[in-house]
Amino acid sequence: MSLYKNKVEWRGGHLGYTWCQNGVEMEFSAPPDLYGKENVLTPEDAFISASNTCYFMMVIWAMERFKMELISLECEAEGEVEEFIDRTSWFKRLTLYPKIVVKNKTREVVQRALDMALKYSTINQSLKSEIIIKPTIIIK
Repeated sequence: MSLYKNKVEWRGGHLGYTWCQNGVEMEFSAPPDLYGKENVLTPEDAFISASNTCYFMMVIWAMERFKMELISLECEAEGEVEEFIDRTSWFKRLTLYPKIVVKNKTREVVQRALDMALKYSTINQSLKSEIIIKPTIIIK
């Protein structure tokens, strides 16, 4: 079993600092509309990024498994927050928009690989949010 660690430290106001086990460290804050600092990572950004980057890496893995010649890959992510009357909220839905260009494969095979990437995405399989994939597939 793998173990991942993270440390955070308060830096005053709505500002914190985080250290990741892989050596990445940075400031973070609440979103500006929640009295946070601008131009730094927010927990909401990190959440969406975790979903997107994990899926992205699993797409690359699936392309290798399916022996596809990947020409290009990019993926945008969007998170929809549902707010309740008691002012609690959660990410109800995450939509990932991969744009993938491959050589000499059918759309069906590429779609199977994209489905497999979601199935094996540790982060996305750990979320209670609905995950929607809306791909753009280009075959060269």
